[in-house]
Amino acid sequence: MSGKHIAKNQPSSFIFSEENKEKIKDILKKYPNTKKKSAVMPLLYLAQKQNNNWIPLAAIKLIATMINTTYIKVYEVATFYSMYNLAPVGKYFVQVCTTTPCMIRGSGKIVETCKKIISKKPGYINEDLDSSWIEVECLGACVNAPMVQINKDYYEDLTPEKAETIFKGFKKGQLPNIGSQSGRKGSEPLEKRTTLLKNA
Repeated sequence: MSGKHIAKNQPSSFIFSEENKEKIKDILKKYPNTKKKSAVMPLLYLAQKQNNNWIPLAAIKLIATMINTTYIKVYEVATFYSMYNLAPVGKYFVQVCTTTPCMIRGSGKIVETCKKIISKKPGYINEDLDSSWIEVECLGACVNAPMVQINKDYYEDLTPEKAETIFKGFKKGQLPNIGSQSGRKGSEPLEKRTTLLKNA
């Protein structure tokens, strides 16, 4: 998996909105005084949601202060989990699952398609297509591998050709129907298979 891209251009400060400040109060009430550090993940999520789907380093510093811990401990959480973005992402944010089932079914070719169409390196925005991509761990749709998540939706049973068509559609603001791109419904086996590989 590729290392997480961290934005070079950072805002000098970050302040939670009044609405999120109220949400933070409710979140912190759920934890005993000695366990406020456990609120780090929901607070990072709020910061990301407020800041156009990415977390600036100033927000990490603020959260560390709010839960009385060190900056590096919050930074470690933000960099460990792929659901947190530490750089701006495109309008179309592609997350490619590269865990074992997807890898066996060809996710490496989907990654190559991302490099070809979107950007050579993960985490960088293609201004022309208003998109970016990253590799992530299991997204839980193993039986429909290989698959990607674009924003909040899953696109499954991909081939490099289908992925390329989807990515090129970003320029026109077009996305296909969510779910399987092979025409099957749900997760029924292809050709009555009971294994991912045809000859296994």
